[in-house]
Amino acid sequence: MKHQKQTKTEWSLIIKLILAIGLGAIVGSFASEGLMSFIVSIKYVLGQFIFFTVPLVIIAFIAPAITKLKHNANKMLGAGITIAYLSAVGAASLAYFGGMLVIPYLSIPSAIDSLKDLPEAGFQLSIPPIMSVMTALVFAMLLGLTSLKTKAEIIEKGLHEFEAMMLLVIKSAVIPLLPLFVAATFAGLAYEGTLTQQLPVFVKIVALALVGHIIWLAVLYAIGGLVAGKNPWRVLKHYGPAYLTAVGTMSSAATLPVALDCARKSDALSKGSTDFMVPLGGTIHLAGSVLTETLFVMVISLMLYGAIPSFATMAVFILLFGIFAIGAPGVPGGTVMASMGIVVGVLGFDPAGVALLIAIFALQDSFGTACNVTGDGALTLMLEGLFNKEGELSAGVSSTEEMKPIKSV
Repeated sequence: MKHQKQTKTEWSLIIKLILAIGLGAIVGSFASEGLMSFIVSIKYVLGQFIFFTVPLVIIAFIAPAITKLKHNANKMLGAGITIAYLSAVGAASLAYFGGMLVIPYLSIPSAIDSLKDLPEAGFQLSIPPIMSVMTALVFAMLLGLTSLKTKAEIIEKGLHEFEAMMLLVIKSAVIPLLPLFVAATFAGLAYEGTLTQQLPVFVKIVALALVGHIIWLAVLYAIGGLVAGKNPWRVLKHYGPAYLTAVGTMSSAATLPVALDCARKSDALSKGSTDFMVPLGGTIHLAGSVLTETLFVMVISLMLYGAIPSFATMAVFILLFGIFAIGAPGVPGGTVMASMGIVVGVLGFDPAGVALLIAIFALQDSFGTACNVTGDGALTLMLEGLFNKEGELSAGVSSTEEMKPIKSV
């Protein structure tokens, strides 16, 4: 009965997100400038609220999760960062070798049609986050580790209460508002012309990236299943809402509440590993975006400079990109902006190449983000196999009990 209710809730959110994408695309295609200004205002305010909650969610889940890990905390942190780096490097390597087989034979256009500018938001309510996502991540780690080392029982109890408070915010406010934010996002894309004028470019380049995403997710979940000794489908089947939310928000950070909700519903993952790795992965694991950008720099290099960078150059780029991706913010365009230094310094892109990379990357940002978020489930499964063989992370309330819906979504 509980499983049926849980599945019904997942499908309810999926249906709402699909309807939001379709409605947003239709409205944006026919919207006047005045209506679009109103929609942009809604998106701005909702985005401000959602992104305000993200650092709080990171602190609320990672810090108490660390205190529950006890002696495994430092080991799990090191393993999580290492796995995220290897995943990014592996995804970029897959993109390079796959791209070498396909890109030279593609008919790549020599120019990108300009987009229609979105009108300014008629109303803006700024709600800046109390700290950046990376600051929140570091603060959560320090808070959790020092509380654990000093046996600060009062602080630890407070962290667990803060976790419950933010869980209430996620279930009763953030998740219900996401379909509206997704609809506004896709209305903007349709109004700009991304979904129509640039469709040929979108299909050609992004289709190759999507194939790469599927392959890499299959690899990650296969490894996760082998390491944990569990069927990876027990995790992957719950990630539909998170994938669609990421497609709509184009942000790993904004998708974090839904991703946590999805991962906690899996009976293959303990609460300890989920509350630790999903927020961590949402901040540092950007394999899908890395894979896509690697393909795009190859395409743009061929388009503007007449050749794909050499193997040695791409190897240096990929190894460094894995590091830069860990520090990239989980916000729209965060990966490409974090990599600008090596795009210019290693690949030698000029301003025209950088501008084109940013423009093309924006066309697929949603799909790369969806791959990032969905891959976090596989990384959590790997940690489950490495640190929860004896079930020591599963003590206390089960994940399904913990995530009883506060109200239907």
